[in-house]
Amino acid sequence: MSSETTGAQKVRSSVNRRAELLADRIEEGAAVLAAFAAGLSEAEWHTRVSIMDPRSIGVVVHHIANVYPIEVDLARTIASGKAVTDVTWEVVAQLNATHAQDQTEVTKATALELLRRNSHEAANAVRAFTDEELDRAAPFSLSFSAPVTAQFVIEDHALRHSWHHLARIRKVLGR
Repeated sequence: MSSETTGAQKVRSSVNRRAELLADRIEEGAAVLAAFAAGLSEAEWHTRVSIMDPRSIGVVVHHIANVYPIEVDLARTIASGKAVTDVTWEVVAQLNATHAQDQTEVTKATALELLRRNSHEAANAVRAFTDEELDRAAPFSLSFSAPVTAQFVIEDHALRHSWHHLARIRKVLGR
C-alpha cells in the first residue's frame, strides 16, 4: 500500500470540519422541510401560516429557498470583517411582502426544486469557510448591531430558517 495521499483524500482532508458540519445541518433542514412539503395536499400547500403571517405554506417554502443566497452573502460579509448595517427587520419584512405578492401561485414542484438547488449551493458555500472566517465577528444590524460571528449568522439564518418555518407549518396543520 502506497503512503501517497490520493486526490480524493486530499479534497476530504482540506474541508474544514466545522464548516462541513454546518453545511450538513443546512442540507438536513432543507431535506426535512422538502420531505414534509412534498407530502402536502394542494389545500395544505395553500393554507395560510397564521393570522400574523398571511403567507401560504407554499410561499413560505419558496421564501426559505429564495433567501439562502442572501443569508450566505450576509455570513460572507461578516466573515470578511465588514459590518452589515443596511439589513433591518423592516427591510426583511418588505422583502418578504414583495416576495409573497410575486409568488402567490408558486407550485410545489417549483418551490421544492429551488429549495433543493439553493440549499445545496448554500451548503457548498458554507463548506468553503475557514475556522478563522467562522470565528470573525462584526456588527450585524439584524442582531441590533451586536458584533456576531459568521458562524452565528450561518446558524441563526441559513441553518435555522427551514427548521423555524417547518415548526410553524406543522403547528398550523396540527402535525
